[in-house]
Amino acid sequence: MAVYTEVSFDEAASFFQQLGLGQLHSLEGCAGGIENTNYFASTDQGDWVLTLFERLRYEQLPFYLQLMKHLAQRGVPVPDPQPDAGQPAQILHRLKGKPAAVVNRLRGKSQLAPNAQHCRAMGELLARMHLEARDFDGSQPNLRGLAWWNDTVPVVLPHLDAPQAELLRAELAFQNHTAAMPACAALPRGPVHADLFRDNAMFDGDELTGVFDFYFAGVDSWLFDLAVCLNDWCIDLATGRHDAARASAFMAAYSAVRPLTTAERTLLPAMLRAGALRFWISRLWDWHLPREASMLKPHDPTHFERVLRDRVAHPVSVASLLAMPAEAAMAQP
Repeated sequence: MAVYTEVSFDEAASFFQQLGLGQLHSLEGCAGGIENTNYFASTDQGDWVLTLFERLRYEQLPFYLQLMKHLAQRGVPVPDPQPDAGQPAQILHRLKGKPAAVVNRLRGKSQLAPNAQHCRAMGELLARMHLEARDFDGSQPNLRGLAWWNDTVPVVLPHLDAPQAELLRAELAFQNHTAAMPACAALPRGPVHADLFRDNAMFDGDELTGVFDFYFAGVDSWLFDLAVCLNDWCIDLATGRHDAARASAFMAAYSAVRPLTTAERTLLPAMLRAGALRFWISRLWDWHLPREASMLKPHDPTHFERVLRDRVAHPVSVASLLAMPAEAAMAQP
């Protein structure tokens, strides 16, 4: 969460007082991520995350914030956007000429080396999130979906070598073909997180205390959201290879809350490829066409190239994931 817009202590203190969130004690810029300006803040009323939005427009932001509020009110552990003290319905604000929001800071820390138990907890929560958001009345497409891939691939292709360019073109063609299939149109859909990596969840010991960073959320297939998670929580980061024990624990927990449809079972291998492609493209874009920012650390795009190549070479089926007994999956480190 890089810092593009510098906010002074005094500016932040005045802002928090305006929101009725108390006297500011500390303010610290966040180094992770690359999309928005983020600060950790502490006041005499609690610990908060202050976000200034750098790419998203003011009119796009109510979807994300209202989705978070909707889930929080349903008891899903997500950050709860804070209103203006004088306008209780106003959860989107302005600071330094930018759209801004303040949410409560979740306790705990990210589990960057998850085991099967962590994956089981995450799978259950992801299914809960999908079901609880079914009656959310906001609507916005996944802004990093297929249309964005088609627009962005020509921009990043000149920066690739021949084998990379060949893979990118071939996979984009495959995903356009898949998206045109009737089975794809039949996939259950609703609001999805679309970026629920292991660093976007918090644990306090073994307890999953919540998930955050909903600013890539949109309406898409639930299967795509599941695939994004499996591609991060359930792989070996060094090689991009599938980890059967963690994936089985994740899938068993998810399916116990929301069983997959026939169309979802059929299309999981293709959607795992789609999830890898989406993040390869976005990381190529951020790596080769970076924006200037204090503390900016773009992610290495070759990681998701490896993941995509593995997903193409070694398709993963729902049947194989659910074939492993839950006890065996949970016994894995």
